[in-house]
Amino acid sequence: MKVKIRKLHSSAVIPDYAKSGDAGMDLAAVWQKQELDLITYGTGLAVEIPMGYVGLLFPRSSVYKAKMFLTNCVGVIDSGYRGEIMMKFEMTDSNAMYKVGDRIGQIIILPYPLVEFEEVAELSNSDRGDGGYGSTGS
Repeated sequence: MKVKIRKLHSSAVIPDYAKSGDAGMDLAAVWQKQELDLITYGTGLAVEIPMGYVGLLFPRSSVYKAKMFLTNCVGVIDSGYRGEIMMKFEMTDSNAMYKVGDRIGQIIILPYPLVEFEEVAELSNSDRGDGGYGSTGS
């Protein structure tokens, strides 16, 4: 699948798969802006995600080394968005954070179904039923 991508900054890095079989492609920071314990990183990239697809932004598994967490847990890039891909993190230790040039996250582009909710009086039974957190036994 081809997805159009535009460099908004001369040092932006076009994402690519690091290894065969990888689901996500790494995103690198070209700028950063800190506000108290929040830090926003810009990738210098904009994408044109096709209709019926969504771009999902995740932290890299090595984020524990940076002692940061993505403030919205998973970023969503809808097909109509044409602005810069950015990621905002909360810092837990200002001595361990990403720097400009570091790989800061990853993007996965997936198809999604168009959903139309149908209101009903009853839902079908299931083994789990309405059991909430921890109801599966572990």
